[in-house]
Amino acid sequence: MNEKLKAQKQKEQKEEQQKYQQKAKQFEPKPPVLLNCLKAFLVGGFICLLGQLLQKFYMQVFDFNEKTASNPTVATLIFIAVLLTGLGVYDRIGQFAGAGSAVPVTGFANSIASAAIEHRAEGYVLGVGGNMFKLAGSVIVFGVVSAFVIGLIRTIFNY
Repeated sequence: MNEKLKAQKQKEQKEEQQKYQQKAKQFEPKPPVLLNCLKAFLVGGFICLLGQLLQKFYMQVFDFNEKTASNPTVATLIFIAVLLTGLGVYDRIGQFAGAGSAVPVTGFANSIASAAIEHRAEGYVLGVGGNMFKLAGSVIVFGVVSAFVIGLIRTIFNY
């Protein structure tokens, strides 16, 4: 009999919690989706524009062609992102732009540098080295696996 009362009480509490959740959802502010998309587009576009300008710079000044200018361009973008992460600026950019700052290669560099900075007190091997790729490791694994799958599909269709 006592267990039946407990089960009944739990059921009533769950119903009350669901009603509360529905009521609370009515008063929850709606996120500005369009504004967030615009911010992400503008910041991500600016990062890509910066990359394009860097590539043109390397082509003009160092007489690289389009293919050979891409490596120093990516390295420069990564350097800038890591520098801004170390100075605490990239986090503010990320809060403003959201996915616009996370998608390009600079976001990947930021995730690795942030983890390294966060765990530096634990030492270089166990802290920085052990934790640096925790977040970025999944990106690397899925990137390699998807590249393999796409390569396999392309190879099959070429035969």
